[in-house]
Amino acid sequence: MAGHSHFSPANVEEYFEFTAEGRKRIIYAFVAGVVALIVGVYLLSRGEGHEAAHAVAEHGEHLSGGATSHHGDYDWTNRIWANLWLNGVYFTGISVIGMFFVSIQYLAKAGWSSVVKRIPEAFPKFLFITGPVLLLTFIFKGDVIFHWMHHGITDPTSEHYDKIIAGKSGYLNQGFFLGRMVVFFVLWLVLWNWMRKKSIEEDLNGGNENFYSMVKIATGFIVLMGISSSMSAWDWVMSIDTHWFSTMFGWYMFSSWHVTGLATITLTVLLLKDKGYMQYVNFNHLHDLGKFMFAFSIFWTYVWFAQFLLIYYANFPEETIYFLERWEGHNKIYKASEIINVVFNFFFPFLVMMTRDAKRTPIFLKICCAFIIVGHYFDFYQMIMPGTIGPHGGFGLVEFGMVTIFASAFIYVISTELTKASLVAKNHPFLEEALHHDI
Repeated sequence: MAGHSHFSPANVEEYFEFTAEGRKRIIYAFVAGVVALIVGVYLLSRGEGHEAAHAVAEHGEHLSGGATSHHGDYDWTNRIWANLWLNGVYFTGISVIGMFFVSIQYLAKAGWSSVVKRIPEAFPKFLFITGPVLLLTFIFKGDVIFHWMHHGITDPTSEHYDKIIAGKSGYLNQGFFLGRMVVFFVLWLVLWNWMRKKSIEEDLNGGNENFYSMVKIATGFIVLMGISSSMSAWDWVMSIDTHWFSTMFGWYMFSSWHVTGLATITLTVLLLKDKGYMQYVNFNHLHDLGKFMFAFSIFWTYVWFAQFLLIYYANFPEETIYFLERWEGHNKIYKASEIINVVFNFFFPFLVMMTRDAKRTPIFLKICCAFIIVGHYFDFYQMIMPGTIGPHGGFGLVEFGMVTIFASAFIYVISTELTKASLVAKNHPFLEEALHHDI
């Protein structure tokens, strides 16, 4: 890469063009998702509508250690809202990890990443979509997803009173929950907008002033991320199974978000490279992204296994119920998703990405990214579905349609955002280092 030394900053600009053809293909995918969702909802209404009258009495004791289940009054539409919540949480994670990745690079004053950082920098734009989706789903259908929102559950005079949930009501109540959600999204977006503005200013004006401002913004964001990633994990996912808790859950969900975000960044870089963009990204940069994916797949496995092992070994019924519900429960789809979870998210990346060459070979990286992205969708599936729809879970057109809608919307929004600035941060103080990056 020594031949790059003649590039002056002005020469390394590279602009992404979101072509009419590209737009059309994404819109077609979106429409296909909508059609699949409509057909899925229709089939669901035909298949489950008449069964809704039969409450799943045997499942009553099954949820969270003897508490009366909130699947007793199951309505077939619950599956739609659970899917909306699942995709909202999953894609929020990918979006916010874009900002987290950029912040880590600035905090570490890393040089190599200055040629790829514009990709993750565009991701948080999608928070403008997922924020309202989660907010509206919670406001209108929160009681479908969260056991603790059920009528009378914290009222000692009600037949639905639950002493354990009532004990948690100081934290788990509608107003405080909504407040936390709004604060997290607002702070994430404010810091991202500020970072993005400084980043584009740097392209225009050069100098080091913007760089130091971005280091400060990054520091603030890392602190915020430490708090918000754990609290959003407790709120949006762990509180679905209200009786159950795990002190490692914040780490667990964050590690799942993180590795999915890294895989999405890497896949985006590779796909742009295929189209002739990102020409300053060489095999060494890919190697670094590959190392990140490899390392954090193992980190996710460590957290997943540590959480599982401690619960398995202690063998307390109120803790083991979480895994029993997924492994021995009424629905085989959860057992399948647990197996996919471990195979796609650990064994596959671990064995494929172990060698140096694999991390430098685009086709291996692409396959690995695809497995990680799909595998962690199933990770979130098995976190959210058993507690929301219990034995009624499945994987059909509703799930496929919903994830296609979200994925195509994500690609469209991020592609549009990528056109707004050069793909290479041409005045980044460490750009010269990145152009000569060699490991």
